[in-house]
Amino acid sequence: MAEKDLGYRRVQCTGRGSYIISLPKEWVQDIGLKRGSEIAFNLEPDSSLKLVPRKIKEKNGGSKEDKLKEYYISVDPEEDVQSTLRLIQALYVISADVIRIHFKNKANTSTCKTKIKNFVRDTFLGSEVIDETDDEITFQILIKHTEFPIEKAVRRMAIIALAANRDAIAALKNRGKELFQSVVNAHYDVNRLGLYVVRQLKFGIEHNMYRELGFRTPKEFLLYRIVVNNIKDIGENALNIINNLVTFQKLIDDQVLFIKEPLDEEVYSQLLNFNALAHQLFEDATKAMFKRDYNGAEALIPKRQSYVTLENDLIRLMSSKKLDPNMSPILRLVLDSSRRILDYAQDVAELTLNRTVEELCASFALK
Repeated sequence: MAEKDLGYRRVQCTGRGSYIISLPKEWVQDIGLKRGSEIAFNLEPDSSLKLVPRKIKEKNGGSKEDKLKEYYISVDPEEDVQSTLRLIQALYVISADVIRIHFKNKANTSTCKTKIKNFVRDTFLGSEVIDETDDEITFQILIKHTEFPIEKAVRRMAIIALAANRDAIAALKNRGKELFQSVVNAHYDVNRLGLYVVRQLKFGIEHNMYRELGFRTPKEFLLYRIVVNNIKDIGENALNIINNLVTFQKLIDDQVLFIKEPLDEEVYSQLLNFNALAHQLFEDATKAMFKRDYNGAEALIPKRQSYVTLENDLIRLMSSKKLDPNMSPILRLVLDSSRRILDYAQDVAELTLNRTVEELCASFALK
């Protein structure tokens, strides 16, 4: 059917606060709509609405959004598998639903297949291998944004990352394998959730679905992208502490290194206290962000500045002690991780101000 101008229609408001608009009679009759017929509303990138009767949409096989995005890649098992893993991860981030991997050489696929399957399992949320032959693997991402919203995923990320940080500090005293492994597992979980959130954000930008994802404006995509990076850094810092402790403990077990003095209780107690304050500030900042609480976020920024004195006092305490020279760098690393959490909390608070300031000021607009 050729393009045709059907004129303008006025938007009307019903008594219940709903907005309605009448459909052109000629159009309704031409396509055979009746009372009770369903029409799909698709939001276009330019904020215009596209109306598609359900019977036409189903006849055409649905919208582009309903179809799975499938990608096919060919891999040589003899080449660097890390390059293949980066390619697969990039496809996941751009919202690939199905990824089919073909191996050029059947004879040497076993090791490469195992690495890819382990990587997919450990890195991608909601991924499953749905088909496998001698020379191919196919996996599909089954989870959708409606099943696990972005805000819920970010909340979970923050909980896991902070728990990893606490376990890393607890490992200063109890250098057991359980705590070490707990931090490693948490690091994987944080990264997996982070990739999932980035995937959902990119999908939302591509399809102009910010409202469906729980945002009020497209600008909020950037805010969540920054927050995800900050939370991932908390997990990375926790893993860095653990890696140092693992090396430290191995040297002790191998009797290469001997500790002159046990962990100083005063320093450890002050580190725990400083870390607890950092955690509380970060938790308060994320709560303000989720609640869109401008005043709550504003109150956290001067609180962050008030902790500078406490940090300096802790540095002076550590300098005044005769700490074991092998343990001192790790203690400094722990202190630095807590300071970073405070800085990330301030970042989140400032982003919340930027996110909500227009709403706050609009309420004072002259009428």
